[in-house]
Amino acid sequence: MTVIPIPPQELPVLENLITVRHKLSALKKDRESSPRSDVIMELYHETEKQVETLASLRSGDIWDPNFRNRLNDVLDDVMSLLSLFFMSLGRNRESPAVYAHLVTVERYLEQLTQMGIYTDTILVEIEERVADVESIINSGHEEVASSFLDLLRKKLLRSKHALNELLAAIRDISPELKPVHNGLVAIRRELATIASRPAGFSSNDIIPFQEKLRQIDKDFHHHHANLPGRAVVEGLLEQLYEETHDLIASSENISIELIPLADRLKEIKAQLERVAFTHRWTLRETDLYTFQLQLQEIEKLRVDGKFKDTEGNVAEGQTVINFLLRGSYRLITKMLSENVPVAEALMPVHNQLSTVRRCLVEVTKYGKPDSPRDLYPYQMKLASIDNMRVNGIFYDEDNNIPEGQAICTALLNECYDILHDLISAIDDDKTV
Repeated sequence: MTVIPIPPQELPVLENLITVRHKLSALKKDRESSPRSDVIMELYHETEKQVETLASLRSGDIWDPNFRNRLNDVLDDVMSLLSLFFMSLGRNRESPAVYAHLVTVERYLEQLTQMGIYTDTILVEIEERVADVESIINSGHEEVASSFLDLLRKKLLRSKHALNELLAAIRDISPELKPVHNGLVAIRRELATIASRPAGFSSNDIIPFQEKLRQIDKDFHHHHANLPGRAVVEGLLEQLYEETHDLIASSENISIELIPLADRLKEIKAQLERVAFTHRWTLRETDLYTFQLQLQEIEKLRVDGKFKDTEGNVAEGQTVINFLLRGSYRLITKMLSENVPVAEALMPVHNQLSTVRRCLVEVTKYGKPDSPRDLYPYQMKLASIDNMRVNGIFYDEDNNIPEGQAICTALLNECYDILHDLISAIDDDKTV
């Protein structure tokens, strides 16, 4: 890749953005305290100012590939970190918060396009997420500089374009071919699971799938050869044939250059799976930046879309790497979409209330308790949380009002309502 030198007039912007990145990185590493809204907003406004300056220098199009240089990479880092910090503050419905979503969706769509492993359900979920992001960008309920919004909209358009291409391809498939296509996608999912095994796999794990593909191929050409969507199914069949061959070859002898990459990706994916399981209690949104950065660094090693060995040849094991990359991006996308608009300082309260609510719902589901005494632990827990409020408001350690008040208050009230209904049911039984 040709490195474009940074024009002298852009150097001050680069220096200022590097300073912002250093400050954001330092905040990210601080595990002792929650991020403060005023500090993040100050860094956001500084970034906004630099984006305005850069847009004027580049005649409005910051992402023009003809001007892309190191400054773009630094800006991307800053925007990603700011986005995740906005989410940490519970300000999910503000434009700066959507950048991390757009980056992850774009990478995820690239993986889906490359591997062909998608169905209507997967694409509809992404379409809904992209539509939600677009509504946030277009809402205009907060003051955002026009160049900053333009930067987000261009990022959004890239995702929409990639998504629409996939939607057009899959919607061209005739209803008769849908089961065949879905069956091939299911095979690919199983192959991805096998390829991601920490202990590795053998050719015997893959050969049965080759036999399935031959049978599907035979039935397809016998019964469905001339139906709309044939090209999509044929393309997926060919890719799966190629990938099963590659998996068999790599099971015996993955290229030595790709072994460290495969091991690192297995480790990243395993970490993401652990985080996904417990993220409501342990995850700081800014932690996802580290994972995104590692995945992007691995992807930068591609040459013409392939990972190559030291002699410039396509290395054995491409499919293993691609499966692991796709699985990692899917997990990040899932965690970002499940994020609730509650500030990090208020998340312990939100998590406790969510747990109490789940327990009370289970109690309701399986019958009322024998006596009010059985409900005392829930009453005491709700009372302790309620006592944390001052004049009905939850404050953080610095006496600031964190985002997410309405959500936590609604959860608290719902828990009280369920508790009241259970106590009333017990009292009614006593009067009968």
